[in-house]
Amino acid sequence: MKKLLTPFCVAATLMWTVSCSTERSSENYLRYVDPMIGAGGHGHVFVGASVPFGAVQIGPQNIHKGWDWCSGYHYSDSVIIGFSHTHLSGTGCTDLGDILVMPLSGEIRTARGEQHDVSNSASTTYSHENETVSPDYYSLTMDNGIKAELTATERVALHRYTYPEGGPAHLLINLREGNGDQSVDTYLRQVDAHTIVGYRISRGWSPLHRVYFTLVSHEPISQFQVYNDDEPAGEDSLRGPGIKGVLTLADSPREAMFKVSISSVSSENAAANMEAELPDWDFDRVRQEAQDKWNRQLAKIDIQTADERKKRIFYTAMYHTSIAPTLYCDVNGEYRGHDGKVYTTTSKNYSTFSLWDTYRALHPLFTITQTEMLPDLINSMLSIYDQQGKLPVWPLVGGETDQMPGYSAVPVITDAYLKGIGGFDAERAFTACKQTAMSPNMRGVSYVIENGFIPAGGCGEETSVAMEYAVDDWGIGAMAQQMGKTEDAEYFGKRGRYYTFYIDTTINHARPRMADGSWKTPYDPFNSVHGSAGNFCEGTGWQYTFFVPQHPEGLIELMGGDTPFVEKLDSLFVAEGDMGEKASADISGLIGQYAHGNEPSHHIVYMYPYAGQQWKTAEKVRYIQDNFYTDDHDGVIGNEDCGQMSAWHILSALGFYQVNPSHGVFVFGSPLFDRAEIALPAGKTFVIEAVNNSPENIYIQSAELNGQPYEKSYITYADLMSGGVLRFTMGAEPNKSYGAARESRPVSF
Repeated sequence: MKKLLTPFCVAATLMWTVSCSTERSSENYLRYVDPMIGAGGHGHVFVGASVPFGAVQIGPQNIHKGWDWCSGYHYSDSVIIGFSHTHLSGTGCTDLGDILVMPLSGEIRTARGEQHDVSNSASTTYSHENETVSPDYYSLTMDNGIKAELTATERVALHRYTYPEGGPAHLLINLREGNGDQSVDTYLRQVDAHTIVGYRISRGWSPLHRVYFTLVSHEPISQFQVYNDDEPAGEDSLRGPGIKGVLTLADSPREAMFKVSISSVSSENAAANMEAELPDWDFDRVRQEAQDKWNRQLAKIDIQTADERKKRIFYTAMYHTSIAPTLYCDVNGEYRGHDGKVYTTTSKNYSTFSLWDTYRALHPLFTITQTEMLPDLINSMLSIYDQQGKLPVWPLVGGETDQMPGYSAVPVITDAYLKGIGGFDAERAFTACKQTAMSPNMRGVSYVIENGFIPAGGCGEETSVAMEYAVDDWGIGAMAQQMGKTEDAEYFGKRGRYYTFYIDTTINHARPRMADGSWKTPYDPFNSVHGSAGNFCEGTGWQYTFFVPQHPEGLIELMGGDTPFVEKLDSLFVAEGDMGEKASADISGLIGQYAHGNEPSHHIVYMYPYAGQQWKTAEKVRYIQDNFYTDDHDGVIGNEDCGQMSAWHILSALGFYQVNPSHGVFVFGSPLFDRAEIALPAGKTFVIEAVNNSPENIYIQSAELNGQPYEKSYITYADLMSGGVLRFTMGAEPNKSYGAARESRPVSF
């Protein structure tokens, strides 16, 4: 059994990491970050100001108009309804947008208005020419003549507004509007000449979430009026499903500042958060501290390339991987759990885990770059297990969305354990993984336990659900093996191979099965039906044919060996067919039937080395990097999904990718940069060099690790974290013998 890290060791790891990155923080990495990358198209990224993994993301809010406004903002828009304090980034579902404020001048207006007509409303039009955006700072001079400037600490947003001369200065506090959710209970009250408190409780993607806040004005408030249904309300009407309030500042100041702090527990806790994090009004200092935090985060990987465009894409990706998970506790450690009760942590608690997406690349990346943070992330998941009786599926600010198939917290936990990352109770974690995998409340699990497969129609999207379970179960089996739990290791190891029930070897395709075990007929591997009526989740039979990241060798064997497997894999990238009118919009970034815009495909290009053809991975990885990651507003080919799309780019740009999410083997692709240096704990570094690298020289000719010839087409986590130098020599023609020998190929054990 592995030893747990003591609190001292966790703290030491943090100091080592901070020390490593601080040495580089004199480099202004922020100049390479463009938060507008992915703000158009279907990227759905957050635009605004924050600090890494903060509870507050303060930014502009558009009128919610559908899928492409999941973050509350889309580059195509030109109407702003205010600035809200919570935002999602890159998700395919919508929520949050809590505690919306809008500065106003002149007459008081509370109506939101409509996209085609904002006259006589609190909303206004704007132009991107008047926007300034960086991770630490957002500024917009709106067409109503007011300039907004925003920055943030972890739990507090600092607003600075410049009003037109001569008119009264107002601030609208709008608790009715969120981002696609519905407010069910809201409250506003003036405490003194500078302070407003309240809360917003809403239902949306998260079944119920609570945001309490304290707002403090630098200038005294001369008048405060509460509105209910846009009509003035009396003192006895400060609460309702959609309360709004307008404060008017004394003496009509030209410049005004407001601090807004949030909490899931109470306005009193929000006030304590403010006192601890932002007791003064020094906007420039707060912004500088946010810059420093972002630079320390970005400095964890230093790249060298003459291509400035690639730097922008890379460091913007680094930024996108550091927005979520989000801090979900107050400075006193309190937070509200999924059961509505208040809990206390002695460290940090987090939420907003897009686990079905992020277990694939973001969390493996975190095991390299966020080792000091991982214990808190895992303990947050275990706390959710205690609250709701199962590990989180897709938890969002105190609620379980149950979105997407699988119990995808499992590979995050098992991967961390197998890599020797401590700071959490391994026995407790294993119990949580096992009980979740055996729970009849998880859709389709009863079928898995009884039959080994979920029949078509058994739970909706059942083929994807079952194949996801097999990935997760493999990790439980590996963790059990490491802990000496032989019976559990055998049982879950067997379940980890249940993907075999879905591969029809007569056609070498994943295929739904009927209750009697027969194959579903008729069957079209191109056709995709989105939702509960379909057999696959956001994918086709083509894509799920290769959804065996936990055991590619087994899939190769099923298909008859290296040659037929490679032929089938080659055909994926040229296959053309109609996915049907009910196909998910998430299936984007197509190369044949490979869909880079959605997560089930992300490991597939890295499967060639398991069959001894690493060079094919190299050429496809470079194609994806060149065509699907750009520095344009639509520069993310699909939903960013809380950092997963960017994590794929970061790992692949370094030259490798972890295929099996519970294993710690990083398979080689094609390094994008001349040199990359990763800051590791204990002052160590791991350097990747690519000699003769160029847009043409995409193929690995040979490799060296710490000066010694290295024939393998992968590197282990242990070797990587030991520090050293991995040197690739690149060329324009593939070296087909590199990684071809069976002993040089990656393995799943």
